[in-house]
Amino acid sequence: MIKPHGGTLINKELPRIEKERIKGEINEFEKIVVRPETLKVIKNISFGVFSPLEGFMNENDYHYVLDTMYLESNFAWPFPITLDVSVDEINNIKADDKIILTNSNGTPIALMNIETIYNYKKNQYAEKTYGTLDKNHPGVMSVFNYKEKLIGGEIFLINEPKPTFPDLDLKAVETRVLFKEKGWDRVVAFQTRNPPHLGHEYVQKAGLTYVDGLFINPVIGKKKKGDFLDIVIIEAYKSLIKEYYPKNRVVLSTFETEMRYAGPKEAIFHAITRKNFGCDHIIIGRDHAGVGDYYGPYDAHDIFDRFPDLGIEPIKFRSFSKCSKCNAVVNDKICPHPPEMQNYFAGREIRAALQAGKPPSNQVMRPEVAEVILRYKNPFIE
Repeated sequence: MIKPHGGTLINKELPRIEKERIKGEINEFEKIVVRPETLKVIKNISFGVFSPLEGFMNENDYHYVLDTMYLESNFAWPFPITLDVSVDEINNIKADDKIILTNSNGTPIALMNIETIYNYKKNQYAEKTYGTLDKNHPGVMSVFNYKEKLIGGEIFLINEPKPTFPDLDLKAVETRVLFKEKGWDRVVAFQTRNPPHLGHEYVQKAGLTYVDGLFINPVIGKKKKGDFLDIVIIEAYKSLIKEYYPKNRVVLSTFETEMRYAGPKEAIFHAITRKNFGCDHIIIGRDHAGVGDYYGPYDAHDIFDRFPDLGIEPIKFRSFSKCSKCNAVVNDKICPHPPEMQNYFAGREIRAALQAGKPPSNQVMRPEVAEVILRYKNPFIE
């Protein structure tokens, strides 16, 4: 099985005795309340999904990643993983202090060793990460909503944030054990933030023909208005897998993180995290993790050429469609027929049908999947 990124699967969960000791001394620490999406970052760092990161990036790594897409340790990493704080929040905090990160209810989530407290330029952060300063880009808007300072340092998990879907919440060490138990030496990951249509099914099964198992790993977390609700994505995939996939070849598990819509850089991020889950291949489609027209349709393919040492191998699909002549789902490498014979699974048309309370054509989406989605009065984020 492929080694984790950096060579070691990070585990930052404190031993039980140490947790109890810190809880007993909790009033001795300064505390910072973090937003829900930051709780997901803490969890992903703590259980190795973000290996080799052991905490929030310090100032050196922050600048190194922005400029080179590599950590100072010389491992690829596409964009900063940071913790923003207000001036008031760090009024009594300095470098080398230990603080407690809590959720909105005051529950202690992690101990953090403060290594650096530093200034940053939001324009620089946004432009170098997303390639634009347009605040219509949801990732750019997130950066401009950050607080005034960044703090970096190692974290140690005290209380695990509750998962959204406990039955599908597999940690990286658990997926690695599960893949071994199934006898899977080679595993292909599929990243998604949408319910499946026939095009998705086609590329998943095409990827599966090369390997032993398929890891369907939908993003669960903050997304933009108009994206599908998490529950809709999960239930749709459960229906598809039940009816159309061999049971011993597919694992469905959630990836709790926010979508950044960073296009090609997020494709690298998705590859690294799935490598940590134990996958040695990942499916990369057209405009992977893109939004609007900020990135070229195949930028997420080309960027992998810059990282020959990444370890995980991308399986690149330029396009896929339902060809009326072939009467099959095809891609541009195997079908000779002209565009007028192709149905390109237009997401806009699929959404329009669902918004009207109608199932998309059976040529586009499995009826069982459409039925699940239509159970929800509004399957989209408002």
